[in-house]
Amino acid sequence: MREFFDSLDPIYLRTGAFIIVAIILYVSAKRILNRFYATLQEQNKWYFTRKIVMNTIYLLIFLVFVFTFSDKFQGMYTTLGLAGAGITFALREVIVSFAGWFAILFGDFFKVGDRVLLGGIKGDVIDLGILRTTLMEIGDWVDGDQYNGRIVRVANSFIFTSPVYNYSANFQFVWDEIHVPIRFGSDVKLARGIIKKVSDDVLGEVSVQAKEAWFEMRKHFRLEDAALENQIFMTFDDNWVTLSLRYVVDIKQRRSIKDVLFTNLLEELEKHHGSIELGSETIEMVDYSRKP
Repeated sequence: MREFFDSLDPIYLRTGAFIIVAIILYVSAKRILNRFYATLQEQNKWYFTRKIVMNTIYLLIFLVFVFTFSDKFQGMYTTLGLAGAGITFALREVIVSFAGWFAILFGDFFKVGDRVLLGGIKGDVIDLGILRTTLMEIGDWVDGDQYNGRIVRVANSFIFTSPVYNYSANFQFVWDEIHVPIRFGSDVKLARGIIKKVSDDVLGEVSVQAKEAWFEMRKHFRLEDAALENQIFMTFDDNWVTLSLRYVVDIKQRRSIKDVLFTNLLEELEKHHGSIELGSETIEMVDYSRKP
């Protein structure tokens, strides 16, 4: 057996040793992750931990490869040094995207599950790759903040060149408004009371949660007090009186909450049809082609 190994080319022995070490590192990492899967999944840390551990293992395998075959690369050092500037220029987008990946992981830009506007694309983050961030897109040809089914991959370099809008990072709520037009002569005070009651019934718990989230966010940022309770404002023009309801809502429930508000408002306003009339615009089409 010893004579057999002595007869082998050293390069085969190195290759075999490298393969064995790589397999041991990879299998060990997988087993460790599987052992802690339940705990990490319960704490919503599974995705981030798996990414860090596996990318670290890949880096270790690469370093073992370089260390094992370093003497074979000595003749290439001079050539690589001369070509380094050209390679850096050609791969500048890749390098910047790789740097962006580090910035995303440790810079608190966003995480998996956040709703963001990145590179002009709005959606929920479903994967953080080394070079690209994957979004499940919302909007576009679909009205409202709902998925359209299109998956978009955005280069991580965008975080250095474009604003990053995060809708659900430290404060997962947004302000929204609905407008109710009321005809002149209607009981505006009664209409305002109905809108207030309906909004309080639908959004009562949301307002409490928003206040708690705002209080926590003030620990990290210099923020003034904001009006988080439901508010009603009145304006009017030549056509009708407009009552605008301003409220706070969870970013991922914006459309469904608006649907409930409009449904309940319509039911309540119809109960006072004689006192409250909704405003509407009427357009009359006149045919001037006919001769008198």
